[in-house]
Amino acid sequence: MQLVKWSYMRRYNIKAIFDEFPNSPVIFRKIRDYYFVYTIHWTAADAPIGINELEKMEQLLNRELGTELQYLYRRK
Repeated sequence: MQLVKWSYMRRYNIKAIFDEFPNSPVIFRKIRDYYFVYTIHWTAADAPIGINELEKMEQLLNRELGTELQYLYRRK
């Protein structure tokens, strides 16, 4: 999976598109020092999105924004 593009939205949100789910934009929000998936505008044209894919999306976006270490060392 690859991050195709991302852009800032209102209220500290980020909208991202991934190559495996090109028709389903993913909205991220910042919590502390990293970003997590807030919501997905899923469409039936894409396959269902599982938990493993969500974690991969979070990791890819945080890597792109330079917050991957904070994401990896967060409390679970």
